[in-house]
Amino acid sequence: LVAGELHPHGLAAPRDAASLALLLEGIRALGIDALPWSEPLRQWQARVVDLRAWAPELGLPDVGDAALLATLDEWLGPFLTGVTRASAIETSILGEALSARLDHAQRRALDEHAPVAITVPSGNARRLEYLPGQPPVLAVKLQELFGLADTPRIAEGRVPLTLHLLSPGGKPLQITQDLRGFWDRTYPEVKREMKGRYPKHPW
Repeated sequence: LVAGELHPHGLAAPRDAASLALLLEGIRALGIDALPWSEPLRQWQARVVDLRAWAPELGLPDVGDAALLATLDEWLGPFLTGVTRASAIETSILGEALSARLDHAQRRALDEHAPVAITVPSGNARRLEYLPGQPPVLAVKLQELFGLADTPRIAEGRVPLTLHLLSPGGKPLQITQDLRGFWDRTYPEVKREMKGRYPKHPW
């Protein structure tokens, strides 16, 4: 397939339409995984999918795999000017096309209510892992949460994080959405065990 000429504004010339239609048809046949997803883009997708469920009033679009595949012409097509094969689609192109699904206000809301990371009491920013349909996971060393009484929440307090509490060596100690309950009921036992194993760390 050979790309047609471009208009001055970057839009495909009419004779490009058949090439674009064939390309989109090929992507549909291969499936959404044929696109050059990166882990950050999959995380972006999960954040939007989750926030759409948590805050329907924001009017976020459906960016789940099925919806994206069904609307390829609408959201991806305009970004494929001059591209003639799926393997030539770059991750940056996919990222631009996905980002354009949200308007400026929605992008701000996404960053505010479904952040990529949160700052913990230690002062460090720790990344969240988003999974569609589940609360985000915060994997963090236990000492970094000293001083925090309750489970952190996002989406204007609607969604508690799932905490993966780690030892100083990065090994899992506890998974919980009830940090207050952990401090009250489980921490004394963890403290006794960890003090012997990591005597130089504060407990």
